[in-house]
Amino acid sequence: MLPGSPGLIDTTPGYPIGRPRRIPRRDGESEAALSILIDFGRDTEFSFERRLRGYVGAVARAVGVGWESCTLDAGTPAAAYIALDWRLSRFPGHDLALVWDEVHGWAAAIEDATGEAATVLAYLGGEVLPDPRAVVRFLAAVRAGDPDAGTLEAPVLREAGDHERLLAMVPEGRPAGRG
Repeated sequence: MLPGSPGLIDTTPGYPIGRPRRIPRRDGESEAALSILIDFGRDTEFSFERRLRGYVGAVARAVGVGWESCTLDAGTPAAAYIALDWRLSRFPGHDLALVWDEVHGWAAAIEDATGEAATVLAYLGGEVLPDPRAVVRFLAAVRAGDPDAGTLEAPVLREAGDHERLLAMVPEGRPAGRG
């Protein structure tokens, strides 16, 4: 027990935190005590960001880059960016990237010379959170110059916000690094 405590907090090593336990008080009485535990797993925004981070990491791994190539914004609208190690022959001075947002889904884009802005070449369309293999196929078609790779018009796949609903759509995967 902590020095000076009335016998309500048990700091016994190995005892599960958050589990009720009867702890004897100094006066010989017993009193139920609970450790305070914040259940972050039930916090929608925390869970959403964590699962989205895992999903974006899975897409990054599928296209052959690591988490260090990714940025993530779990605000509204949620968005992600994956820098790729390729350039397209038709845009030799511009780096290729994948961009995602919760309204339009995935798109292939090229960065301008300053790296400040990206120009979308094609949108994948379909689902807002497709399987990473679908993103790989889309990217391969864009790199091959396939005129049927995605769509030029930004599809509206959902409205921004309501991350609780979007959380249910994010595929579960292994957690990615910090971004």
